[in-house]
Amino acid sequence: MKYALSQPQLDLLREIAAAPNAMRIPPARGQTSWALEQRGLVKRTWRDSVHIAVVTADGRYYLKHGKHPRQVQAEKERLEGDAAQAARAPANGAELISRLRTTSGKITVTDPAPQTRGRWRAAYYDALHHGHVPEGHKLRWNGRQRGDCVFTLVNEEAEKAAQPPPVPAINVPEALDRPHPLVRATRKVLGRSQGTVDTRARAEVIPLYVSRPLVDRALRITHAFLTEAEGRGYTTETQTDLERGEVVHTVAIVIRGHAYPLALTERTTRVPHQSTAQERRQQERNPWTRLPKYDEEFNRHLALGSPANSWNSYSYSAGARWTLESRLGLLLQDLEHRAAEAERRDREQELLETERRVRWYATIAEAREQQVEQHRAKFLTAPGRCLTTGCRDPRVLPGRPRPN
Repeated sequence: MKYALSQPQLDLLREIAAAPNAMRIPPARGQTSWALEQRGLVKRTWRDSVHIAVVTADGRYYLKHGKHPRQVQAEKERLEGDAAQAARAPANGAELISRLRTTSGKITVTDPAPQTRGRWRAAYYDALHHGHVPEGHKLRWNGRQRGDCVFTLVNEEAEKAAQPPPVPAINVPEALDRPHPLVRATRKVLGRSQGTVDTRARAEVIPLYVSRPLVDRALRITHAFLTEAEGRGYTTETQTDLERGEVVHTVAIVIRGHAYPLALTERTTRVPHQSTAQERRQQERNPWTRLPKYDEEFNRHLALGSPANSWNSYSYSAGARWTLESRLGLLLQDLEHRAAEAERRDREQELLETERRVRWYATIAEAREQQVEQHRAKFLTAPGRCLTTGCRDPRVLPGRPRPN
């Protein structure tokens, strides 16, 4: 159990302890009081349609020492067995490697006490610095300061073989000599506009929403991505969809019949709003007018992926340690995996539909056969019907006249 308390839990525990009688717990703090009750720090009961609570001895101990008494007792028991556990630790690095070889290369020591952790630490460094680690292997250790100690002997060759192949990088040119047709069309639409570039409402162009200084870079990134996708045998097409009553224009990469719309945008950061002189004059004339608290400013981090508010999200953006150019290969690989998964689902759906159709035809055939059998049985067992075809009177035989 987690014995540590959050600040709201600690505040409520202090209020309950300071109350002269049982404290009434408001409904908004019911979950907090339940957490305290689970730790045994308070006792609750139901009275007059509301919970009341009193502090327990464990609760007063927690307020005085800052720790739960069960936690203190567990720490004492852990320290009492520290010497015995330390004696069972490996004496040196050679013994540690020997134990790892007999346990399939992994040993876990559950939350050791300081002396035990120190013995395992000494064995680990002895193995590293005195050549006990086998050739072509690595010795790893997790949990150096707290928690479980996990020692692992890793075969480097096997680890490299198990790793997936690296994702091919997509090179972005420094300049566009022969731009992609969509890039060329987007350039014509932009013209010499100096403000924010937003082409999301235009058809047959690349949907951009970036600041003007990043337009050239955004077009080069898009050119590289679209060219690489077409080089792998995929197609590029512009699409116009209707989402929530609004027309949305996108550029889509079509991979084996599955289209994935793309849009390139620049991330924004929320900053405090700086009121203008006009806004201040308007607020003086109309005191009830509210000014926005924050503004959105571009932060020069580009993102390429699914359009905003799309039900299928796949987007890669620049970060503090990488650029969008280095993530283009991951984005294209992600789209390829999505296309493969969509193909698998389509095949499964097709098989299910085929099985359903086969069962339906089998059911129809069986019902038709039962209907024929029922009709035949009804015809043969009807009153006055003889077994000879066309004979309704049992006294009449073929070739003889009917009796008078």
